[in-house]
Amino acid sequence: MSTEPTADSFDTLGLSEPLRQAINDVGYEAPTPIQVKTIPLLLAGQDVIGQAQTGTGKTAAFALPILQKLDLKQNEVQALILTPTRELAIQVAEAIHVYAKRLKKVRVLPIYGGQSIGQQLRHLQSGVHIVVGTPGRVMDHLRRDTLNFDSLKMVVLDEADEMLRMGFIEDVEWILGQAPENLQTALFSATMPPEIRRVADRYLHHPATVEIEHKSLAVPTVTQRYLNVLEKQKLDVLSHVLETETEPGEAVLIFARTKVGAAEVAEKLQARGYAVEPMHGDMSQAQRENVIRRLRNGQVEMVVATDVAARGLDVERIGFVVNYDIPYDMEAYVHRIGRTGRAGRTGKTVLFVTPREQRLMRNIEQYVKQRIEPMKAPTRAHVAARRIALFKERILQTLADEDLDLYLSLVEELAEESGRDIAEIAAAAARLAREDKPLVVDLEPEPEVVAQPEEGMVRFFIEAGRRNGVRPADIVGAIANEAGVPGQAIGAIDIYDRFTFVDVPGQYREQVLTGMRGVAIRNREANIRIAMPRDAAAAPSAKKERGGKHKNIYRGKKGSKKFARGSY
Repeated sequence: MSTEPTADSFDTLGLSEPLRQAINDVGYEAPTPIQVKTIPLLLAGQDVIGQAQTGTGKTAAFALPILQKLDLKQNEVQALILTPTRELAIQVAEAIHVYAKRLKKVRVLPIYGGQSIGQQLRHLQSGVHIVVGTPGRVMDHLRRDTLNFDSLKMVVLDEADEMLRMGFIEDVEWILGQAPENLQTALFSATMPPEIRRVADRYLHHPATVEIEHKSLAVPTVTQRYLNVLEKQKLDVLSHVLETETEPGEAVLIFARTKVGAAEVAEKLQARGYAVEPMHGDMSQAQRENVIRRLRNGQVEMVVATDVAARGLDVERIGFVVNYDIPYDMEAYVHRIGRTGRAGRTGKTVLFVTPREQRLMRNIEQYVKQRIEPMKAPTRAHVAARRIALFKERILQTLADEDLDLYLSLVEELAEESGRDIAEIAAAAARLAREDKPLVVDLEPEPEVVAQPEEGMVRFFIEAGRRNGVRPADIVGAIANEAGVPGQAIGAIDIYDRFTFVDVPGQYREQVLTGMRGVAIRNREANIRIAMPRDAAAAPSAKKERGGKHKNIYRGKKGSKKFARGSY
């Protein structure tokens, strides 16, 4: 087992300056244990067996060394990453794109079944540095001689036990048999059954073993719930949750995944009138201690923190923890929720889960050995009802505790002088008291089923939907590969039973129309076109399909620098 020391910074791992800058741009504060142990080994050229669960940061553990070792002057396949599913292939490819943003012209290609092979062939012919693929489609290209291993230097088997479970292990061995003998190979697996151990013994040369053991941590006795939410909805949902779930006088701790995210969320909550401060790794120890002191004294209602910054944070009045970004490290989740329910107090937590993060949530449930209960997102009506209930409580408490003779005389005088009813005067006084936060929340209609695309985006209509088995990853993969649109740029995706809407930046309008012509998604011709009013008019009828269960599947974030798609 590797005994590499822990590290608080990516700067100590031997990574190049462009890669460190890209990591800093994303906002990651400190490497995870598997990154600390694996990156130096792979940079040194060693084969590695990494035994670690999903959600430990293993994608960056192998992606960063691959990027550092590429010869960008050599426009040929130098690294192959095998994954069990197309979804994981897309996620890994997208992660590599993010980490490579400060390198010049790194070409990464995800290849998988169920996608038109024509575009894959064109990309391979024009030159690719890294291929991320499922075993079946990689085999297909090798048999066609459209994938060449002559310049291959490194192979990664990601989630090897999952490939075994899905019946791919013989395909993996066949692929490894086609590769040069002097390869550097890395194998990552949550478990190490005999079949996986046999593959490691046969194809890896004197591998170093890195095992990340999940410590047995006591799960605090707090109420744990989760909310399914689109990335684009998070801030509004958070505001509603804070109004409906928090108790007067209790402190709230909100966890973001990156220091950039923590600062952004805190700033946006401040703009909405909350007494909130950020706490992240770019702040000095004195600044962090000042935030904690203000939180403890009640001068600050809530703190938006990263995992690194929250180490050692112990404030008894924290009654509510919000996981605004789901953690990649299962242990981090337990540490987060342990910040509430201190000193015998009751505590509660909520976990925001986007469509692409369902698997991470299941991993958390398995780790804590209990089910996290679902909850519904509070509506504006819930917020209004909560405000009214709390205001009533404050009034009744004031009636019980305060000497109101002076105010009673004032009300009686006003009634006599104005001729108005005492009840009306009390209502006016209540309205004045609530001027900063009205009791009635603006109950404008919820967004239409088919909202207008964001500024600068174009909405496309695709004649394939849920009944064809279409998922967000299929849409992203098809447009990214067939039309050459960066996956990160793709916006909202709304999938109905028979059709799909997708938003793409306007600059790619003709590129999408041309590149997607004749493309099949899930074995059905997409027939993509610019969405017209008649298409939007059809969408409400989709609500009635299957008992009105319309489902907004995924919403991307145009221009986002953050990568939060479950494959860190």
